Amino acid sequence: MIQIKVGLGTCGISAGGESVYKELLNQIQTAGLDARVVGTGCMGRCFDEVLVEVIEDGLPSSLYANVTPEKAKRIITEHLVENNPIDEWIINHTPTGELEDLFPKQVRIVLRNCGKIDPQSIDEYIETGGYKAIEKALKQLTPNEIIDTVIRSGLRGRGGAGFSSGMKWKFAKEAQSDKKYLICNADEGDPGAFMDRSVLEGDPHAVLEGMMIAAFAIGADEAYIYCRAEYPHAIKRLKRAIQQCEERGYLGHGIFGSNFDFKIKIKEGAGAFVCGEETALMASIEGKRGVPKLRPPFPAQKGLWGKPTNINNVETFANVPWIILNGAEAYASYGTEKSKGTKVFALAGKIARSGLAEVPMGITINEIVYEVGGGIKGGHQFKAIQIGGPSGGCIPATMGDLRIDYDEINKTGAIMGSGGLIVLDETTCMVDLAKFFLNFTQNESCGKCTFCRIGTKRMLEILDRITIGEGKDGDIELLEDLAQKINIGSLCGLGQTAPNPVLTTIKYFREEYEAHIYRKKCPALNCSALLTYTIDDDKCNGCTLCVRKCESKAITGELKKLHTLDQSLCTKCGKCYEVCNFDAIIRN
Repeated sequence: MIQIKVGLGTCGISAGGESVYKELLNQIQTAGLDARVVGTGCMGRCFDEVLVEVIEDGLPSSLYANVTPEKAKRIITEHLVENNPIDEWIINHTPTGELEDLFPKQVRIVLRNCGKIDPQSIDEYIETGGYKAIEKALKQLTPNEIIDTVIRSGLRGRGGAGFSSGMKWKFAKEAQSDKKYLICNADEGDPGAFMDRSVLEGDPHAVLEGMMIAAFAIGADEAYIYCRAEYPHAIKRLKRAIQQCEERGYLGHGIFGSNFDFKIKIKEGAGAFVCGEETALMASIEGKRGVPKLRPPFPAQKGLWGKPTNINNVETFANVPWIILNGAEAYASYGTEKSKGTKVFALAGKIARSGLAEVPMGITINEIVYEVGGGIKGGHQFKAIQIGGPSGGCIPATMGDLRIDYDEINKTGAIMGSGGLIVLDETTCMVDLAKFFLNFTQNESCGKCTFCRIGTKRMLEILDRITIGEGKDGDIELLEDLAQKINIGSLCGLGQTAPNPVLTTIKYFREEYEAHIYRKKCPALNCSALLTYTIDDDKCNGCTLCVRKCESKAITGELKKLHTLDQSLCTKCGKCYEVCNFDAIIRN
């Protein structure tokens, strides 16, 4: 039987995947083919969506990129009916399901099923070995043996802090209580991050199975998945997966004939970034305002409704079934001495191949940018990466040989975060970038701590002044001083790490700050208030296109005669620069 897979993660759907899916169904019915169309999760190459994989028995699969409904019709007609694959649309001929080849250097553990199976089919998950890990845990292992396995694997929390997952489980297990809770933190809020969303959309059962194993290990019988409501497809597929597990008896009472009872509920968050912090998250589940609380006590001792609680993120739980089935040593064989296993990265920004890739810990920045991501778009020069979201920081291209693991990244002043990795080129202004992230955290501050609430606002005001040419001597030092006080005076991780983008850009790109402040120039030619537009007399042929586009009437001139630009009227909108076909407008 012919199988056709369509990428229907959020990236695929937004690119028109549902229309392609419907057209494939229509064409198969019209042609009378014995074929099955399956909607899968994200395959990884988001920049190539919509992706369609054609699988025929005994033949390598063919992966088509940038498929439209019109292309879908030709794929059915030419490839399947006429037996004539359309080679110019095919990006990869590979044995069935080997999506690792879509990005070099991939090792897919978390993403092992994403893009391969129907995420809404428990049977397809079971066919891949799904729910064998929880069965093994219940029938062959004790809670202590499970925890020991996770500790020896070296799995560290993939939510950002990188604390030993096994040790967190151990603390929760050792806590004495009549009731314990488990929480999956799916409140992914970093700009440019879509790792957890893609896993939930592409392989929700793996997350549920990881949660079951963790709950059995710590002695919890109830769990919550805290997922932001902006992830409707993830929530829909989670609900379907939970329903299927309940129908099969994988959730509920006496799971796999044991005395283990477990149920999972979904809590939809309203999109507050601060609710990614565990104490704020628990407050939100309890129906309270999502603001952080002082620790200790830590959740493992006193968490949800005052009971011992273990919290891990989506990617962390998705690793667990693989570790239980394959062993701690197999997982620990990947990565570095202190950062084991793999890491899923959402590649975004000025990179040629944006998307989702899972690579071993210890890979270098250059390997990710050039080998995994295909280098910089448009032939521009690699300048830096921004890693870790608003709590992270910028690492310059000169440090491209740096290995990506928790400890090495922390030494730079940035943090690993949950896996968002934004690639920057020479057209990116680092001052403006720092302002963007600080504006985000300032808006998302819950306001509980004075230094976070007011301090980030003062820092943002300084950055605003700098980018419009009103920076002054001492601003850099004031930013650094405020950053130190915000870090010390803030209660939670959001406030403590909010200055990181500013501090790292000052550390590695101080000359850009100085150019803005002292020379009133933006080296990246990005800050509009610091730009000057002039007309090159030798190149202007008087076409009048810039005159027609200049809304402020700063440019005047007659047809086929030299134009002039009045600097006092110029609003620096840049439209003249964009429309000139003769490079006669100079921007500096």
